[in-house]
Amino acid sequence: MLLSTFLPFLAAFSGALAANAPTTCRPASFIPDADDNTVPRRFGFLLYRATDPLDFLGPSEVLFTLGRFAHVDLFYIAETLDLVSTELVPPATNPYNSTVWTTIAPTHTYDNPPPGLDVLVIPGGPGARAPTPATLDFVRKTYPNLDYFMTVCTGAMIAARAGVLEGKNATTNRAAWLAVKATGPNTNWIGDERWVVDGNIWTSSGVAAGIDAMVAFIACFWGETLTNKTLLAMEYFRHPDPTNDPFAVWPNGTYKYI
Repeated sequence: MLLSTFLPFLAAFSGALAANAPTTCRPASFIPDADDNTVPRRFGFLLYRATDPLDFLGPSEVLFTLGRFAHVDLFYIAETLDLVSTELVPPATNPYNSTVWTTIAPTHTYDNPPPGLDVLVIPGGPGARAPTPATLDFVRKTYPNLDYFMTVCTGAMIAARAGVLEGKNATTNRAAWLAVKATGPNTNWIGDERWVVDGNIWTSSGVAAGIDAMVAFIACFWGETLTNKTLLAMEYFRHPDPTNDPFAVWPNGTYKYI
């Protein structure tokens, strides 16, 4: 029942992505061979203090589940190998003194990144508003060597400050719309779409939208068969149409439908 639910959206979904993607999306029936090196398999996530957990754990779950059906490599990259906390800083941003943070251990550092990355994902969160110079430098130097680049939520703020979104179409978290736009004055910020593809750059709107963007990415390059297996294993119903976003905003950041 779930598979049949996805199929009516497939043709329009694939066509919309193919118009912007640097290579045409694979046919829906495509299943990569085990040794197919044309599909992106090596994914790195940038980590920093006060990252929003779902921004990286949501897309990571998509890849974790895909990895049950095909070979995928997943890396977490930070400035050092110290545990990275999602705790908010400064304390004033935690007025209720909550203790809801998680920590994650990076697998690599900026100075010793994983070789041969296909995709770098930049999650958002409060910490994206004040990235370290080392973080911006790493993004700036790494982007030219990637096949694809993705941001989630206010991760677009880091990408914009690093110059990656210069002259590009992009989107970001609606709640931080004006603040993010200010970091990329030469970026065409699109408030209607849940995710935006411009060349090899994929940007998604707020928080949970990163899951949908990663699902769309996998569908584009890995085909629908493995994508639907992944979705069934996750028990996740995706948003197949990037232009149908209930959290769309006007250029001034005002919500259109809420």
